[in-house]
Amino acid sequence: MAEVRGKAVERGLHLRERLSGPEASAERLGALLIAPTVILLVLIVGYPAFYNIYASFQYFVLTDPGTEHFIGLQNYTRVFSGVDSLSAWGRTILYTVISVAIQFVIGLVFALAMHQNYRGRGVVRAAVLVPWAVPTVVSALLWKTNFDPRIGFVNYLLGVAHLPGANTTWLNGVWTSWTVILVADAWKNTPFLALILLSGLQVIPDDLYEQAQIDGAGILRRFWYVTLPLLKPSIQVALIFRTLSAFLVFDVIYAITGGGPGNATNTVAFINWRAFLVDTDFGYGGAVSVVLTISALLIAVAYLRILRPST
Repeated sequence: MAEVRGKAVERGLHLRERLSGPEASAERLGALLIAPTVILLVLIVGYPAFYNIYASFQYFVLTDPGTEHFIGLQNYTRVFSGVDSLSAWGRTILYTVISVAIQFVIGLVFALAMHQNYRGRGVVRAAVLVPWAVPTVVSALLWKTNFDPRIGFVNYLLGVAHLPGANTTWLNGVWTSWTVILVADAWKNTPFLALILLSGLQVIPDDLYEQAQIDGAGILRRFWYVTLPLLKPSIQVALIFRTLSAFLVFDVIYAITGGGPGNATNTVAFINWRAFLVDTDFGYGGAVSVVLTISALLIAVAYLRILRPST
């Protein structure tokens, strides 16, 4: 019993020394220095987020003042009911899958090309990154002009090459409108994927490729068994960022089609914008944004589990 009591006293003295020593002073100083930043983040991010969650359970329309009241899950029911909402979810998911797949393949090809040793490699890397530096709205309007049947070069090139689509009015059709959006988005964001994948390629030791070549592995086998497994961390980061960006796409669609023709290019993020800024329905808009946030988190968690690097 005395031994136990002695150990307890010793631990207490040790803890007291830690709390009153120079390390504790440094920890307190560090906490005081970061406290203003933490408080600012809570006010800027935390308060609006919690208020948005609160509003999502309310009937809260700015053009109908004085009628705010609790309505439970009705706003969330609207998110997953109705033809427009369900169609928007379908378009959002399909667009995300197609755009990310296209951009990942092209980005990987660009990354592999930029990783090779040849004269002018620096110029090629700089040129590939130029579209990424262009603001999204500018690139969207650029491609909207390029696909214009009167002044754009796309129809002209198709006509010169005698290919189908030379007389297409691209923004008048559903699938042709989505084609313009996919091209504009790929031109803008593929360099981002290529840059991340290139950074992953540069940390793979050359010795592994030499050893695989000595063992008789060809180019494809070296790519499949050496490059891809060691590139998993970079692929994980690239796909998480690009998938979330595609899932929440709004700006490129707003600039090119405005959601048209009709509602054919409406996505869930577009519905969220309309709920907040057009209909001023903060209850429904809050519910849509909460669902989008949760969906984005689930997507990120899924990527982290599926593309977890092997140890």
